Amino acid sequence: MMRIKLGTYVLALHVPLFGCAALLLPGRPLWFVGAEALLLASLALGWLLVRQALAPLGYTRRFHDLLQDQQYASRLAAPASPELEDLVGTFNTMLGALHRERLAIGEQQGFLDRLLEATPAAVLVFDFDGAISLVNAGAGELLGLDGPQGRRLSAWTEGGGGFMASLDARGRARSRQLIAALDTLPLGESRLLTDLDGRRYRAQRGQFYDRGFARHFLMVEELTAELEDSERATYERLIRVLAHEVNNTVAATGSVLDSLLYYRGQLDERDAGDFATAIVAVQRRNASLGEFIDRFTKVVKMPPPEPRPTDLKAIVDDILWLNREQCNSRGIALGWHRCDPVAPLALDAQLIEQALLNIVKNAIEAIDEAGAAGGFVRLELADEGQRVRLSVIDSGDLLATGPARPLFTPFFTTRKGGQGIGLMFVREVLQRHGCTYSLAPGAPGETRFDIRFPAA
Repeated sequence: MMRIKLGTYVLALHVPLFGCAALLLPGRPLWFVGAEALLLASLALGWLLVRQALAPLGYTRRFHDLLQDQQYASRLAAPASPELEDLVGTFNTMLGALHRERLAIGEQQGFLDRLLEATPAAVLVFDFDGAISLVNAGAGELLGLDGPQGRRLSAWTEGGGGFMASLDARGRARSRQLIAALDTLPLGESRLLTDLDGRRYRAQRGQFYDRGFARHFLMVEELTAELEDSERATYERLIRVLAHEVNNTVAATGSVLDSLLYYRGQLDERDAGDFATAIVAVQRRNASLGEFIDRFTKVVKMPPPEPRPTDLKAIVDDILWLNREQCNSRGIALGWHRCDPVAPLALDAQLIEQALLNIVKNAIEAIDEAGAAGGFVRLELADEGQRVRLSVIDSGDLLATGPARPLFTPFFTTRKGGQGIGLMFVREVLQRHGCTYSLAPGAPGETRFDIRFPAA
């Protein structure tokens, strides 16, 4: 367009001159020929200068087209004019830099894609609107989402998202529980999550910037045996140090308190009673502190299991008998709901009995905490072929709402006055016996603790 305008302008300047030169034709023909030749030469020179002046615009246009088409590997042809060499050299240098950077970004993106697919951790990346834009293989296997791209996590918690056909009803419930916990995970936080099968995960939410805007990502890593051993070693050291210091203090304090009681006879009757009452109260608190720390050390000092053929039903019957009277007094129905005949299992009877006693005790306390009159604790023993399932079902319904809670995490508890070691002990016993377990809501109004023992 600029070439046409300038050409028209040059031509408009010369046309009147050609008209003036025509006036010389009748009287001075030679001068007419010379004037016409001179004007033609001027017109040609003007057109040549216009082309040279507009040559940088042509290179700029071709450079723009290459950038728009992202043809960074192409180069502009060498110019005929020496004045344009610097301009064309600059354009070609820019194209070369863009090409190298594009190759580097492509290589980095390819490496990142391969890394995300190879990592065992689950990774989800979200777009600017919070919808899922990337799901690696680990996340697909962990959550089992069907067509997650372009959808928010809340779609699955609200029942609008689909799951892979390979997931059964329990797998979908487990996935939905994990998704609900991940969806509420605040930015920059790392949390320990537990699914319905008792497996534990460490999840964290972070962000990165893309074109100047923040995008979030989630990383979920299952706690492997190595990580659990490391965690166990950490709290074992902590408990041993605490136990050593507390036990030394308890022993010394108990000895001093026993000695103080000898001075009771030296006091008058009115002061002696108060003195003895205070000493006895401190002794009871001292003993309670010793029992408290002993409960922690039981987890650390748990002996290796010594499996022997054991009648699991007989162990449970003893636990039912021990808790029968307190359940009757509270109006709680305690007993078998299903009891299949099963062969003796290779178990450490003492450790399993302590773990099951803890589970039944928690179920009874859950009913008390719910505050409803009556209630029930039902037990089921089912032969499932490769596994034997023992279920403790209560009507406490304390896990009916909310995301997964780290109930098997050391020192975590939801009960007022709890110490967070009961289920930790249960977890240790079951893991050492090769059992799988889950604590989750069951039928409406129920909570289930399912344990699956390897069949004999």
